[in-house]
Amino acid sequence: MSVQGALRNSTSQPGRPDDIAGLSAVGLVEQYRAKSVSPLEATQAVLDRIERLDRHVNAFALLDAESALASARESETRWQRGEPLSPIDGVPVALKDLILAKGWPTLRGSRAVDPAQDWNEDSPATARLREQGAVLLGKTTTSEFGWKGLGDSPLTGVTRNPWNLAHTPGGSSGGSAAATALGFGPLHVATDGGGSTRLPAAHSGVFGFKPTFGRVPVYPPSQNGTLFHVTPMTRTVDDAALLFDAIARPDLRDWNALPAQEMSWRAKVGVKGLRIAFSPTLGYAEVDPEIERIVSDAAQTLAGLGAIVERVDPGIEDPFDIFQTFWFAGAAKLVASFDPGRRALIEPGLQEVAEKGRSIDVITYLQAVDRREALGRHFSRFHEKWDLLLTPTTAHPASAIAASDADLVVRPIRSPFTYPFNLTQQPAASVPAGLTAEGLPVGLQIIGAKFADATVLRAARAFEQARPFARPKDPA
Repeated sequence: MSVQGALRNSTSQPGRPDDIAGLSAVGLVEQYRAKSVSPLEATQAVLDRIERLDRHVNAFALLDAESALASARESETRWQRGEPLSPIDGVPVALKDLILAKGWPTLRGSRAVDPAQDWNEDSPATARLREQGAVLLGKTTTSEFGWKGLGDSPLTGVTRNPWNLAHTPGGSSGGSAAATALGFGPLHVATDGGGSTRLPAAHSGVFGFKPTFGRVPVYPPSQNGTLFHVTPMTRTVDDAALLFDAIARPDLRDWNALPAQEMSWRAKVGVKGLRIAFSPTLGYAEVDPEIERIVSDAAQTLAGLGAIVERVDPGIEDPFDIFQTFWFAGAAKLVASFDPGRRALIEPGLQEVAEKGRSIDVITYLQAVDRREALGRHFSRFHEKWDLLLTPTTAHPASAIAASDADLVVRPIRSPFTYPFNLTQQPAASVPAGLTAEGLPVGLQIIGAKFADATVLRAARAFEQARPFARPKDPA
């Protein structure tokens, strides 16, 4: 169902207050428990907000208002009985359009994907959300197959940054980021294969968290293999932890999935005594001076909270050529999976990347595997001394985008700070750190040792409490 069609079929009630749509997931559940707000009221408030504002940013590829309202009514009945299924029962959630959901086409931002298929399977994250009573709103936009760090695709056109509509929200989870920033539901499930959650989170002024690889099961497998993560994106750290609690559960379809953790990821806060290394360049990146200043100030905030913060580079060379080997090979695999007729519908930039991937020989690929493992060992040793590593999330503010669909920007945007930690599979988050003079958001990246997801969330929560972040004004 299209966004427009879904909204025409919605039983929209005018005058629904934006303050309900602006509540966090944690806040919504508190209101449900107190019977001050119902899941139906909350869902309708979010749908009303999307109807009014999404035309400005183009965050949704698909919106199913009818299904969302039906789920909300079922949740309302459970809350009235005092029998919610989980801490996210009745909370509105949107899925990036790389994530399977029964009954909805997953077109992945591409005209090459045939919509006339049996869409009869949920991804692991979607299945866990349904089991726990979440209200699924629909699908958010992505760059084609998530291949670039911009918010446009041949299928859905341009997605825009709520802070400045002339700028990209980042990508590939651009729709998730724009929707999160504007209160189109408190919880968003995104993905990250090289920065696709953290980069748009930074550019759009929201919180994005890439967990340790395997914490959130992935199915079907991505063309990018073990670089690819399913991730929470939210307005608050506590909401991300709540969503993480819901989706970080094993699924037999993913043989890389980690065992379940019998804990809540919301449990801890505070950084006192943590040993934190701060590297504004990772030793190789060229960074916008304004971003470096903002992030340096953010690092000092954590020092003021009792952390031991020192300026330390981790001692690595730029691993982009390692990352590129896997990324290009994955693109070649993806494009080869389509017949020639549909392959021609894929945007030229991705086809060029796939062509480069086809030229990678086996020895070069296996050498990249070895170099990736060496990088992972290097950071394992680094984190023997340092609990966390801080960097900017991006080297530059959000770039300007084309003014119309007829002149789309096609060059991929990458951050020198994000893809290293897809290679090493470490947990890494982007938390809003401030605004440039032009009014564009800047992100602080917090990286932990592999499996130290709780420490990353703990530090992000402490920073957020010390430096609460403003939200963009509604576009007019």
